[in-house]
Amino acid sequence: MICGIGCDIVDVSRLKKWVNDEKMLRYIFSESEMLFSKTAKEQKLCEHYAARFAAKEAFAKAVGTGLVFSTKCVYITNDERGKPVMHIEGKAKEILENTFGKCAVHVSLSHEKMSALAFVVIEHRED
Repeated sequence: MICGIGCDIVDVSRLKKWVNDEKMLRYIFSESEMLFSKTAKEQKLCEHYAARFAAKEAFAKAVGTGLVFSTKCVYITNDERGKPVMHIEGKAKEILENTFGKCAVHVSLSHEKMSALAFVVIEHRED
């Protein structure tokens, strides 16, 4: 059963000021999210971070709390096929489990030049 959905869109240009600010990146993104190639062109790097920031916001909307937890508690990696996978830890995981019980979180990301979008679905699991 679907028990939460969230969607967020981010203007990629917002991230341009963050890409060169290591302190800001470390405040918002997990180490695994920051492993993205530093040799990528600035625009692609901004798109990468914008999509992941949108995912954090979309998760907060799906769970219904807003960002009341560290953004580093929610992060994206990619599986062996490149599919984005959302990981939930710390206070965000506690809120998720207290609100919905056992569940799976699904995420989809998209970005194109000036916009990045994330869509999150929280699915209640009986197993």
